[in-house]
Amino acid sequence: MRIRSMMLGAAMALALDAKADEGMWLPSQLPSIAKNLKDAGFGGDPKDLADLTKAPLNAVVRIGGGTGSFVSSDGLVVTNHHVAFGVIQYNTRPDRDLINEGFVAPDRAGELPANPDYRLRVTVGFDKVTDRILADARGKTGRAYYDAVDAASKALVAECEKEPGIRCSVANMFYGRDFYLVRQLELRDIRLVYAPPRAIGNYGDEIDNFVWPRHAGDFTILRAYVGKDGKPADFSPDNVPYHPPSHLKLATEGVAEGDFVMLAGYPGTTYRHRTAAEFADQIEWRLPTSVAVLKGLQDVIEAQGKADKEAGIRYASQLQSLKNNIKRFSGELEGLKRSDAVAVRREDEAAMLAWLATQSDAAALKPSIDQAMALIAQGKDVRDRDLLVGLLTSQTQLMRGALSIDRLSVERLKADAERESGYQKRDEELIQSQLKQIQRRYDPRVEKALVTSVLTRYQQLPDAQRLPEVDKVFGRTPAELTRALDGIYGATTFAGEAERTRLFAAAPADVAKSNDALLVAARMLRPALLRIEEEKKAREGDLLRLRPAYMQALIAYREKQGKAVYPDANSTLRVSYGKVTPLAARDAVSYAPLTTVQGIVEKNTGAFPFDAPVPLIDAIHKGDFAGYTDAKTGAMPVDFLSNLDTTGGNSGSPVLNARGELVGLNFDSNWEAVSASWMYDPRYKRAIHVDMRYMRWLMDKVYPSHALLRELGVPAK
Repeated sequence: MRIRSMMLGAAMALALDAKADEGMWLPSQLPSIAKNLKDAGFGGDPKDLADLTKAPLNAVVRIGGGTGSFVSSDGLVVTNHHVAFGVIQYNTRPDRDLINEGFVAPDRAGELPANPDYRLRVTVGFDKVTDRILADARGKTGRAYYDAVDAASKALVAECEKEPGIRCSVANMFYGRDFYLVRQLELRDIRLVYAPPRAIGNYGDEIDNFVWPRHAGDFTILRAYVGKDGKPADFSPDNVPYHPPSHLKLATEGVAEGDFVMLAGYPGTTYRHRTAAEFADQIEWRLPTSVAVLKGLQDVIEAQGKADKEAGIRYASQLQSLKNNIKRFSGELEGLKRSDAVAVRREDEAAMLAWLATQSDAAALKPSIDQAMALIAQGKDVRDRDLLVGLLTSQTQLMRGALSIDRLSVERLKADAERESGYQKRDEELIQSQLKQIQRRYDPRVEKALVTSVLTRYQQLPDAQRLPEVDKVFGRTPAELTRALDGIYGATTFAGEAERTRLFAAAPADVAKSNDALLVAARMLRPALLRIEEEKKAREGDLLRLRPAYMQALIAYREKQGKAVYPDANSTLRVSYGKVTPLAARDAVSYAPLTTVQGIVEKNTGAFPFDAPVPLIDAIHKGDFAGYTDAKTGAMPVDFLSNLDTTGGNSGSPVLNARGELVGLNFDSNWEAVSASWMYDPRYKRAIHVDMRYMRWLMDKVYPSHALLRELGVPAK
């Protein structure tokens, strides 16, 4: 049997026997698994979920680095406290501690603008464009293949973005097998409306992170604004609330064990269809190395924050992200080892290849599969170097800004279609916003210490991985590094917002002439960064060309097994469904699926991270829970557990009941399932959600905002 013939009529390779607790489904796939949805308890018509531009899915938005949803006709958006934490931090000052005290806007005029680079996107189109993307790539290899795909993608995006206010992208499905054009309305004026104190939104901090039972009120409410003409606009006091095409209805009843739940959101990245060699690399090198490097950066920020409160505030958001990633990577490593993931994946891959050998398409597919595997193996040669150099941009503020200005000055000399992605005219407004927000997220002592932490590790690499330009700028020894950083950061004027604004607007020739110490360093580093980029593009081009053969074989093999086949997550809108489910974590250790305020009191020590606010403890002791309690137990709920299939990016995703009403907000996974981005295990995979009854009770009885509750359609009790 030919593999292609097995896949006819399966536009996105639907599962033959999809499990209710597994699958990050594209909305267009849902009608094909309608029976599974109905059997699981969904009360609506699955066909209504197929169109992501219609209710209820058009109420689900991508915001910050996670997901949110519209919950009122006047643009209210609910997401996680940690998804909006950068907004809270941006508006926090030593004399206005929104992080620890929380925030309740007194009225709409008192709502606070988010950091300038904070964005909300509503998906308004999702169309298959595979033939157009690959038309000029076929027959090419390496960098030429990459460039052909890149050029076609840019052309489609440019055509798509002729409509004002629309942001477009091309999504790669099944690793180069299919491509989709995603159209999104981008809103730029987002404001903070309601945020609980840190000790509610992040109760338990890293001790409780990725842990069940959980007792966090991880939610924040924002509002989207547009210009008076109804079009996306930068922040202005004259802007008006955005009126979304639909919004979710908050449920007035809660959930119980066994209830159907469904989640929609923008999961970041999963790797379930990767090769066995990539599984091994993740476990044996990438995860332990990343944990060690990021832990060094965490230590730097914590030490600097203790010595300087204002520096601690400036880096609070970055620190929170580091701690989250460190614990996630640690849990992923432990989970993959627990599941013996490398051995399982190798055995599975070997079985797939043995099956492929019996198929008539084997001769056509196997050479490409072998080439892809060889190319993946070659990536090990410079992986340490690439990880550390990447951190110089991702974990710095001022240096990242200087590198952006330098690169932008080079790209501006090219025709827009030939510019590097991220530096086209469409990207300049975001670059400018990022340069502006540096002012509230930068401290020279902290940044020098962060760069020192990264480059001290870099200086220990073998010569084969060293870059002459990096050595020239920063030296080859710790002493030379210290002198170089003191000289660069002591002399630069790039820390001033006016200077950054001037350089952003300057002609490329003027930027090239700048003798600012940090700009000179960025200019000297540019050739090395471009070489790394060239190497990656050539490799990625060949993998884009070769991986589809692997995926074609894997999809056909999975369908033969009757297993679910859905694209790995890639920040496009997905839907998962399941039930409120308890967890049997290990021998003699089982967990109920709902927590209550009693657990807050039991954990409370009065000291960070279990320092529940006094108003919360007083309200719990008062016991005024009428209208919010669990129908069966009479207890006041906080969080609940389900077997929904989630990963990073699903933070803030709305959790809906069988009637499509909002009952929870996804915000975490359990420790036993952090590895689910690579390997799904139904025994352990659980998602953790804030119960909307807890949010409503807090807004009613503890940190009141009755006007907001009325706008949400759930008036105070």
